Amino acid sequence: MSTPLAERLRPTSLEEYLSQHHIVGPNGMLSKQIKNGIIPSMIFWGPPGVGKTTLANVIAHETERPFYKLSAINSGVKDIREVIDKAKQSGGLFTSRNPILFIDEIHRFSKSQQDALLEAVEKGWVTLIGATTENPSFEVISALLSRCQVYTLRPFNREDLERLLQRAINKDPEVSKLRINLKETQALLRLSGGDARKLLNLFELIINSEDQEEITITNDMVMAKVESKSVRYDKTGDQHYDIISAFIKSIRGSDPNAAVYYLARMIEGGEDVKFIARRLLILASEDIGNANPTALVLANSTFQAVSVVGNPESRIILSQCATYLASSPKSNAAYDAINKAQQLVNETGDLEVPLSLRNAPSKLMKELGYGDDYKYAHNYENNFASHEFLPTEISNTKLYNPGNNSREKAQRDFLRQLWKEKYGY
Repeated sequence: MSTPLAERLRPTSLEEYLSQHHIVGPNGMLSKQIKNGIIPSMIFWGPPGVGKTTLANVIAHETERPFYKLSAINSGVKDIREVIDKAKQSGGLFTSRNPILFIDEIHRFSKSQQDALLEAVEKGWVTLIGATTENPSFEVISALLSRCQVYTLRPFNREDLERLLQRAINKDPEVSKLRINLKETQALLRLSGGDARKLLNLFELIINSEDQEEITITNDMVMAKVESKSVRYDKTGDQHYDIISAFIKSIRGSDPNAAVYYLARMIEGGEDVKFIARRLLILASEDIGNANPTALVLANSTFQAVSVVGNPESRIILSQCATYLASSPKSNAAYDAINKAQQLVNETGDLEVPLSLRNAPSKLMKELGYGDDYKYAHNYENNFASHEFLPTEISNTKLYNPGNNSREKAQRDFLRQLWKEKYGY
C-alpha cells in the first residue's frame, strides 16, 4: 500500500516547512533557538493539521538530536519511564544534544502521567515537546506548564495551502506522473479549513478517483466527489469548527433553539463536554459581560459541574447553560475595552505610572515623591475623589463604554456622575 501523500510530503527541514512564519520565519523566536541549538521544552497548541508533529521532527533533525515519540492516546506511565530511561542513555545530561521526547495529544495524559514527566524535564534528561489541540492552560498541569514555552500554531493561510498543492503536483514522485490542471482551488481550500493534512488527503482522494492521467480540478468536481461520501460530525475536522462556530453565533444572536440544536449535534458526535463548557465560559464574558454578570458565574459552575459529572448527564447541565446564555441580554463592552486597551499599550509603549499612584516602601522612594498627593477614596464623600489615574500622555482616554442594556445603563449613570467632564459618559 502506498504511503499517504501527506506523509510523503512531510518536510524534514525548516527550509521546507511552509507555515507558522510567526515562530519559525526569519525573525521567529523559535528559528533563533533552533539555529543556536538551545531548545527549551515546549508545548505546541493549535488545531489539527497545522504542523505540530512535523515541526517537532524538523527541530530534532535540524539540531541532530535523538527523537522519541509517544501518543497520549495509547501510552501510560510505564511507557513514559521506558522512553526516559532510553533518552538518558542516548543523551548527555545538561548538554545541548539531550534527546527530544515528543508527546502527541498531551492533553489526554492524566495528572499522574504528566507528573511522571516533571523530573526528566527539570533535570534536562529530555527536551519535551508536547502537542495539543486544547488550551494547555486547562489541560496541562501547572508544574509542567511552568517548565515549558507555549507556542500557538495557526491554521495554514491560503497562500501556504496553494504552495502545498503545487509542491504535491511538482515534487511528489507519484503525483508528478500525472498531468494535473489545478483550475480552481476554492473548494479544496474551504473544505480543508486550514488543515494541511486534510487538504492533501482530499487532493489525493480526488486524483485517485480519476482513471485518466490528465486531470482538471474544478470546484464543482471537488464538491461532487466529496458530497458522494457519507459526512458525519468529526471532532478533529472542519465539522468540529463549523458546528462550534454555529453554536456560539446562535447564543450570541439570542436564539436558544438553534443553540440547543447545535449542542445536540456536538453531543451526538462525541464532542468533549469540557471543550463545549470552556467555549460557554469564554462567551459568557465576551458576549454578555456586565449586561448580566451572573452569566459568567453560571458558565463557570457549568464547567466545574461537567468536569465532575461527565457523560451522559452533562448534556442537561450544558443545555441549561446554553439556553440561559442565549436568553440573556448581550454586551461586548468589556471585550471591546480590553481590545482597545491592548492596542493603546502597543501604540504608546511603557508609559510612566503617575508618581501619586506608586507604592513607597522605602525612605528613598518617599523622598522621590512616590505616593505624594494620592487621594484615598474612602476618606472622601461617597467613597470618591477625582484623581488622575492614567499616564499623562493618555489622560482622558475612554476605553470602557457600557452598553445599552439595563445593567450597563446603571453603570453608565454611575460613571457619568463621577467622570462626565473627564471621560464624557
